Amino acid sequence: MTPDPVKVPVRRWTPDGAAPAAEDAVAAEEPLELRVADRSVAVVMRTPGHDRELAAGFLLTEGVIRGADDVLDLVVCRDQAAGASGNVLNALLAPSAPLDLARLTRHVFSSSSCGVCGKATLDAVLQAFPPAAPGPRFDPAVLAGLPASLRAAQPVFASTGGLHGCALFDTSGRLVIVREDVGRHNALDKVLGRALLDGLLPLRRHGLLLSGRVSFELVQKALAAGVPLVAGIGAPSSLAVACATRGGQTLVGFLRADRLNVYAGAERLGLQPP
Repeated sequence: MTPDPVKVPVRRWTPDGAAPAAEDAVAAEEPLELRVADRSVAVVMRTPGHDRELAAGFLLTEGVIRGADDVLDLVVCRDQAAGASGNVLNALLAPSAPLDLARLTRHVFSSSSCGVCGKATLDAVLQAFPPAAPGPRFDPAVLAGLPASLRAAQPVFASTGGLHGCALFDTSGRLVIVREDVGRHNALDKVLGRALLDGLLPLRRHGLLLSGRVSFELVQKALAAGVPLVAGIGAPSSLAVACATRGGQTLVGFLRADRLNVYAGAERLGLQPP
């Protein structure tokens, strides 16, 4: 469960010169250390809550696990130093699960600011994850109603304006899983982690809705779970478009109640390719 927002003092300035002191609600943010077999592999900044899902989604999209059978348990470590209790999570993997800790700590797919060659990165993605399966068909009119549905399902965003949202939806537009987080990647990992733990993968008949822009990493994470359609309320990056195109996914950007842009896989919407 997403925690309640944190109340902090704030001073509100307006052009007329008024600057009253007030109290505001902000989204909680804390670090989470992820361990595999008691070895620390990553520290992520996240909104507390759904940490087991975040860990499961992280391990899935990093290629460490392929399914729920690879995970024996995800244990929150509470016997930590003051301030760290509950912020350390240890993944216990099945003996049969292949484990490459060097790959985990190396993070093959880096952020867009690292200067990694786009073509080499795309090749690595397609070597790790198969292309999305053909189908299903999505109605553009149904997609147009999704942003309002996501906003209605984001209670903490409504009070803070400080969280990203991610939703898994079916072809009828029903939101199956919704998660919020200060990090876009975390919100998506939580959704995919929940789907993994519920035995829903691969997600061949679902789409993902993102509350902001669509980066390459988000499209790659969706491909890891078999998701054929990714829609963002914001703009996609050039590498996100290339990844969706090569991975056989449909990519929608600037999704609004009265319009949307399709950058790849237009046939799933019954439209001609761009």
